[in-house]
Amino acid sequence: MKHRVAVIAGDGIGPEVIAAAIPILDRVAAKHGFSLAWERLPYSADHYLRTKETLPDAAFRHLRDDVDAIFLGALGDPRVPGNEHARDILLGLRFKLDLYVNFRPVELLHPDLTPLRNPGAIDFVIFRENTEGQYTGRGRSSGDEHIAEEVNTGTGVERIIRAAFEWANAHGKTRVTMSDKSNAIPTHRVWQDQFKAIAKEYSAITAEHRYVDALALELVRDPQRFQVIVTNNLYGDILSDLGAGLVGGLGIAASANLHPGSRHALFEPVHGSAPAIAGTGTANPVAAVLTGGLMFEHLGHPVAAAELKQAVRSLLASSARTPDLGGDASTAAVVSALGSLV
Repeated sequence: MKHRVAVIAGDGIGPEVIAAAIPILDRVAAKHGFSLAWERLPYSADHYLRTKETLPDAAFRHLRDDVDAIFLGALGDPRVPGNEHARDILLGLRFKLDLYVNFRPVELLHPDLTPLRNPGAIDFVIFRENTEGQYTGRGRSSGDEHIAEEVNTGTGVERIIRAAFEWANAHGKTRVTMSDKSNAIPTHRVWQDQFKAIAKEYSAITAEHRYVDALALELVRDPQRFQVIVTNNLYGDILSDLGAGLVGGLGIAASANLHPGSRHALFEPVHGSAPAIAGTGTANPVAAVLTGGLMFEHLGHPVAAAELKQAVRSLLASSARTPDLGGDASTAAVVSALGSLV
């Protein structure tokens, strides 16, 4: 079985972590009887500065119609202060492919990675609504007044909440937490209404609500009680970075952009382009590898994904850690160590 995967390595450390992850993913795929046909696309800050092209229509149609997954390194470059290319590529693909689920797992893979004392088992996922909220770019600026509009549709809210419950049900989870700020933002009542209605369909799952500020507090104080969190675009973005901080940082944070039931999917490590360390050989490739594991799950290879995660666990128990995790290993050294574990 061969899967066609488009690669947009992007900017900064993006090309470095993608180049590091691909051989690991290829090795595990071969062990499990499938292969990945990588197609490298040029879209990045370099390409934009050279051509003024972000993601042309023909490239979008190709990504929509001809590939099984998109593997993205990172986007963002100080030479493009307006982030035009990043917005058109990343947000453009999320919106145009209707990838309304931003799936972000938060799992403590080694106990010394957390800043918390006696944290217990931290293992939850965040379902972040990915196509609405304030990220639609609606609003206006006039003089000293700058207004950003937040979009919450009944359909958009219903489907992300349902996706969270469906995933919880399929994975044996017993608690789903919805987070909004409906005590201060009246339009968030649509989240309350949809959550209460959908929760009635899943009687075996405890449904609870937290205002986002209270949830941020509880995630630090008692993270092990959470299993599945569902929230809007902005809050999901913030809470997932908080979650990453609880388990070791952005260097090991993976994510998937999905439309359940559709083959369209985009996979990206959360850490961003990190231009300050680009070219130093110290970028952490673990997030890219774990992101590849999410891609394996999407492509129908959960056992291969589990092997990748177990290899990362073993790696993190060793001394082969990049500086962001308190070690002094290079990207190449981490890849070498990980390669011996798969």
